[in-house]
Amino acid sequence: MNILISDRLSTRGVDVLERGGFTADVKTGLSRDQLLDVIGNYDGIIVRSGTKVTADVIDAGGRLKIIGRAGTGLDNVDCDAATRRGIVVMNTPGGNTITTAEHTVALIVAMSRKIPQASASTKAGKWEKSAFMGTELYHKTLGLVGLGQIGAYVATLAQGLAMNVIGHDPYLSGERASALGIEAVDLDELFARSDVISVHTPLTKETRSLIDARAMALMKDGVMLVNCARGGIVNERDLHAALTGDKVAAAAFDVFEEEPVKPDHPLLGLHNFICTPHIGASTEEAQENVAVAIAEQFVDYFKKGVTRGAVNVPSVPPEMLPQLHPYLALAERMGCFQSQLVDGGIEQVTVEYGGEAAALTPAPLTVAVLKGLLAPILQDTVNTVNAPLVAKKRGIEVKEITGGDAGEYASVIRLSLKAGDRRHHLTGTLFDNKEPRIVESDAYAVEVIPDGHMLLIHNVDRPGVIGIVGRILGEHDANISWMQCARKTKGSDALLIIGLDGPPPARVADALKAQPDVLSVRLLDLSRAL
Repeated sequence: MNILISDRLSTRGVDVLERGGFTADVKTGLSRDQLLDVIGNYDGIIVRSGTKVTADVIDAGGRLKIIGRAGTGLDNVDCDAATRRGIVVMNTPGGNTITTAEHTVALIVAMSRKIPQASASTKAGKWEKSAFMGTELYHKTLGLVGLGQIGAYVATLAQGLAMNVIGHDPYLSGERASALGIEAVDLDELFARSDVISVHTPLTKETRSLIDARAMALMKDGVMLVNCARGGIVNERDLHAALTGDKVAAAAFDVFEEEPVKPDHPLLGLHNFICTPHIGASTEEAQENVAVAIAEQFVDYFKKGVTRGAVNVPSVPPEMLPQLHPYLALAERMGCFQSQLVDGGIEQVTVEYGGEAAALTPAPLTVAVLKGLLAPILQDTVNTVNAPLVAKKRGIEVKEITGGDAGEYASVIRLSLKAGDRRHHLTGTLFDNKEPRIVESDAYAVEVIPDGHMLLIHNVDRPGVIGIVGRILGEHDANISWMQCARKTKGSDALLIIGLDGPPPARVADALKAQPDVLSVRLLDLSRAL
């Protein structure tokens, strides 16, 4: 097997490939045209953030079987194009945990003591002791938005500085938060109580501009902000206004909405803003970790047929895929559906397999459920390989039950979640052994194709409600593709599930919630599920 390494990679990773019997060609700095010329000679390619593995590169790689990213982010890889070509895409989640957490804390300390500004002043021949009055971190409150591997380790380091740590993560149970020594709070409370706020979430449509003018208005005067996660989570324009006013005392960024950041970016001209050029993962140890990890994953895939760290295929033996694939799709879509209906941290997940599904190997199906549950918020950082570990680190107890009664169906998957003091139930099956359907949601009998965009509305069972909902959707140009009504008994609360041709405007939910007969509204997006 010939492997192309097109970005700088630790020699330890190259050594792993060569010991495995591969030919590893290190060709860094290739132009797009040069990459297109040579990619057809290789069975796999390993990149970092520099090489853009676009659809045309993938199409030119007639021999490509695997694309590996020595790191976490896959913004530079067209995963959809790779999937269409049957090419496995792998990354190395977790390899940058320690170094990114350490960089976060380094920025917090540097920001609180104005170290970069004081260093620049001293090097300029000044001695301005009174100009750089700092702030102690001792017994200050650190608010962590996101408590995955990096956020949890930042908490550990901050506790070593005797900081009080509070955190918000919709997938972290209260029990797990307590074990980490973190007080779990809702987001607005975190904003209001924190002296320092650090974000550790992926960039998704839900987290883009998560910290904006509204959020900053809730914060203490003199709060400090850190972003070593992804550019765009903190609204840069709103931050500039807060830094030039009296609200935010200082901010420190390792990431920006647009990178490389432009020299005339307004934030760069502020004395109370410090930054680094996306170097959170740039340590020798981290680069060795991800290089060795991706090389070992390549060896395992080509020599043993074992898929680890894959983001676009389930980790099951290839000969099992034809039989398992429709069930994997059902399982992931059920998880994705249920995840978007739950408030609070998930504490327990029970997956029951009945009928023909009970005869299958349950492990990959349960993993698919977990991926579906976690992906709506964590997105690219969770996959079919690391989903169980991610769930474990969040204190989610996972149970499997096989041999249950399938009732009127040939096979069923039942999903039960415990979140806080509530339990949620979902049942799915396959029609004609291949078409996923949800047939029960919290005791409401339904028949829903779990795909695309939909609205889930609980409403008073009263004439005219459906007409009101249809009118509001029409007023917002949200086209209905299908509709499902359900109720448990006559006169009880009803469930209305509406399939839409595309994502509705966010204001649709507010307009629906304003109706007296509408009890709750959820916008569901299953368009990215398997």
